[in-house]
Amino acid sequence: MSKTKKIAVYGKGGIGKSTTVANLAASFANKGKNVMVIGCDPKADTTRTLCGKRLPTILKTIKENKNPDISDIIFEGYGGVLSTESGGPEPGVGCAGRGVIVAMKLLEKLGVFSENDFDVIIYDVLGDVVCGGFAVPLKEDYADEVYIVSSGEYMSLYAANNISKGIKKLKGNLSGIVCNCKGIKNENEIVDSFAQKIGTKVIGIINRSELIQSSELEAKTVVEKYPDSSESKNYSILADSIWNNNFVSSLNPLDDDEFEDFFKKFIS
Repeated sequence: MSKTKKIAVYGKGGIGKSTTVANLAASFANKGKNVMVIGCDPKADTTRTLCGKRLPTILKTIKENKNPDISDIIFEGYGGVLSTESGGPEPGVGCAGRGVIVAMKLLEKLGVFSENDFDVIIYDVLGDVVCGGFAVPLKEDYADEVYIVSSGEYMSLYAANNISKGIKKLKGNLSGIVCNCKGIKNENEIVDSFAQKIGTKVIGIINRSELIQSSELEAKTVVEKYPDSSESKNYSILADSIWNNNFVSSLNPLDDDEFEDFFKKFIS
């Protein structure tokens, strides 16, 4: 079996990590890669644009059928990308981390990882470091590389800094930050400076775009809906950067005071 690139993508809720994961997977598929996407967020919305609809989650499926077949939980999306959603408990009930563990163990039991020669496996992980679901891909050795999606906004970078603390504690490798731009002043400079400050690098830049949003309304990635667009090309460039990336971070997250001082430098 060839060496599989196992990637976990983190980020503040609403920052666009699921959009990034789906378009990244579509780009890898366009390059002939054998790809699997595993949604590890209770919202279960990672694979919607790859498959054109929301998928039944693993947790919901096994609640109704204790011994599901692979076809009950894994679905083929755009470009042959295999897609699944772990799902999670209802809001306020249970632990999302437990849901991810149950899902991953079932995938292993059904031979999903051993019987498929994947080039790339991408995990879309909820970015709340206080939740057990955050730790699963790294603690259980499912992922080798971590990418954080962030804009140059204060709260987005604050979350990225907290996520980097969790990654360091779990001895993970923060292989880069994807700047998902929101159009604020000096955004690329802010994110690049932050990345260098904590011991990583910016791996790619995705510019704000209405095409990406309109594609999502039709439950499609921009890579599928507008294949010749600059947006699609940007995701293709990001896929190449990640595929060829061998960066090993030496993480040094900022404490809260250091983060405040860092961000204040960019406020005019």
